[in-house]
Amino acid sequence: MNDEASSQLASADPMNWTLTEEETEDLEHAESQVAAVSYSGQDFDVEGLVRRLNKGDIIVPSFGLDDVTVETAGFQRGFVWNRKQMDRFIESLLLGFPIPGLFLVRQQSDKRYLVLDGQQRLGTLRAFYKGLHDGKLFELANVAPEFIGLTYETLSDAQRRILDNAFLQATVVSTDGTQGSLEAVYQIFERLNSGGTQLTPHEIRVALFAGPFIAELERINRTQFWRELYGRKNPRLRDQELILRIIALYMDAESYTRPLKTFLNDFAGDHRNLADSDLLTATRLFEDAAERLQEGPGPVALRKASSQVNAAQTEAIFVALMRRLSKREISLDEVTEACATLSNNDEFSLATGRSTADELVVQARLRIATQVFEEI
Repeated sequence: MNDEASSQLASADPMNWTLTEEETEDLEHAESQVAAVSYSGQDFDVEGLVRRLNKGDIIVPSFGLDDVTVETAGFQRGFVWNRKQMDRFIESLLLGFPIPGLFLVRQQSDKRYLVLDGQQRLGTLRAFYKGLHDGKLFELANVAPEFIGLTYETLSDAQRRILDNAFLQATVVSTDGTQGSLEAVYQIFERLNSGGTQLTPHEIRVALFAGPFIAELERINRTQFWRELYGRKNPRLRDQELILRIIALYMDAESYTRPLKTFLNDFAGDHRNLADSDLLTATRLFEDAAERLQEGPGPVALRKASSQVNAAQTEAIFVALMRRLSKREISLDEVTEACATLSNNDEFSLATGRSTADELVVQARLRIATQVFEEI
């Protein structure tokens, strides 16, 4: 995503780039257990970082990466720094200013590093050394007069040495790839996740728990009926997380407890390899439900008064419809009638309003929606 597209998305929907109330509450909710983790500090010179990036020894993960050797690969948001931020970062290095550290995960099998925090800094370095950004010459512009117009190739020998030999500190966490190890990394990274555009719980999740199941979630996220219901893809992966919520609650609502992030982490970890036949059945039911909702009541079924998708309402309607489809068929008219009934149900409206992650509230809205779909 280029800077202009990022700006357009942010201006069109500011909530894309700030945490929602539910996400903030979920991140701040204390875990019942805090796992231990092994980590160390390490300094990397800038030239060495760029060399490792180009060789693939340091991986900046992006969703859809087809490198099966990446044990914990997943997603990081598209490059969102603008040129002023990029220029000033390079200028800071040339001036010898201190730079915020990186957060890396070292894979046990091949010793490569996976970047969990530092994409903007590393992407800027790689682009500057290459001399290109977004298909254009990368020459400094938003900097002090002495640096204006410089590229890496036109730096003086002294300036190049300063940049090449500048150091970035990194926190390096070791993981053996097990779910417990990844959950420990999740908890540490969550506590470090405070600067810039703060990552959502799901953005952290897909970077750490990626595999066939996360890939399947993204496949479903691109399907026609779901996209027509939800609207354009969410740059913060909230649409993908909503699919995960629906499938997890359909399969395991009885064990749901707060915080939501831990419930979804556990589910994603347990089903990471997509080997459970019940999970495959649930994904098929989700797609069937999306088709019926789109061809029946349409996108309004997922919304209240605003144009924004209401996650609580959506998960309840989907889970209830999936439960009905698992037992017997339902017509489009019946789907439309059930959604209309729920929209006029005061108890359901209350259960899909604020502070919706509470266990009793989640169970209440699932119960109400399931009953309505069963009685149609």
